[in-house]
Amino acid sequence: MVEVLAQQKQHKKLSTAKVIQRTILITIGALFMATGLEIFLIPNQVIDGGVTGVSIMLSHITGAKLGIFLFLLNLPFVYLGYKQFGKTFAISTVYGIIMLSIFATYFHPIDPFTEDVLLATLFGGIFLGVGVGLVIRNGGALDGTEILSIVISKRVPFSVGEIVMFINLFILGSAGFVYSWDRAMYSILAYVVAAKAIDIVITGMEESKSVWIISDEAKEIGDAINNRLGRGVTYLHGEGAYTGDNKKVIFCIITRLEESKLTTIVEEIDPSAFLAIADISEVRGGRFKKKNIH
Repeated sequence: MVEVLAQQKQHKKLSTAKVIQRTILITIGALFMATGLEIFLIPNQVIDGGVTGVSIMLSHITGAKLGIFLFLLNLPFVYLGYKQFGKTFAISTVYGIIMLSIFATYFHPIDPFTEDVLLATLFGGIFLGVGVGLVIRNGGALDGTEILSIVISKRVPFSVGEIVMFINLFILGSAGFVYSWDRAMYSILAYVVAAKAIDIVITGMEESKSVWIISDEAKEIGDAINNRLGRGVTYLHGEGAYTGDNKKVIFCIITRLEESKLTTIVEEIDPSAFLAIADISEVRGGRFKKKNIH
C-alpha cells in the first residue's frame, strides 16, 4: 500500500474523463469503508488501525459523531500528503475523507447486519479493505497513518512498513482498554483481513508476473510461449560469469493464471533451464493485456 502512495505525485493535468472516473471510484471506496465501519465493526466494538481507529475510540468515549473525528484528525496529514505527493493526491484525499465522514454519519443510525462478532470482523475487514484499496488505486488515501510513516521513516532507522505496524499495534492494543481484550484481538483480525483485501484490490485478482528464462533452447521456448500462451517475449543477450559462454535470456510478462502453463512449457522443452518468476504490481504500455486462459 505504501509503495502505491509513493507513486501518486503527478505533474500532468488529468483529463476530464479521468477526473470523473477517479471521483466516482473514490466515492465508492468511501462508501465501502463507511459500510465496513458503521454497519459491521463499530456496532460490535471492533476498530480499525491508524487515524480511523483513534477516531472510533474517541467517538466512543466522547459520544460525538465519528465523521467529525475522521475529518478533523486526518486534516494535518493532508498537508503532509500535499508536500510529499503533490496537489492531485491532496485533493483526492480531502474529497475521500469528506465523503467518508458524510457516509459514516449517515450510516450511524442503521442497525448492524449481524451481531456475530466474528462475521462482523471478517465482513467489516473486507468492506474496509476494498474501500481503502479503491481510493489508493485512484490517487488518494482515507487514513493519514501511511503518510505520517513515510515522513517519520526519513528521520529514523526503520522502514515505513515497520513504523505502520508499530503505530497500528499500539492503536489496536488500546482497544483492550477502551472496550475489552477480546475486542482488541478481533480488531487485529479485522486489520489483517482489511490489509489483504487492500492488496487484492491494488494488485488485482490476476496480478502480473515477470518471467526470466535462461536456456540453450531459448528460441524454441520463446516460440512456444508465443504460440501456446499468446504472449510476446523479448530476447536479451547475456554472458555466463563463470563459463564466459554467450546466453540468450527470455523475458516476458504473464498473469498468475498463466504461471502453471508456462512452467509446463519450459519443463517440456528444457527441464534444466533456469526459470525465475516474480510478482509485479503494474504493467503499462506495450501489447500486454490480461486475458482469460482457455
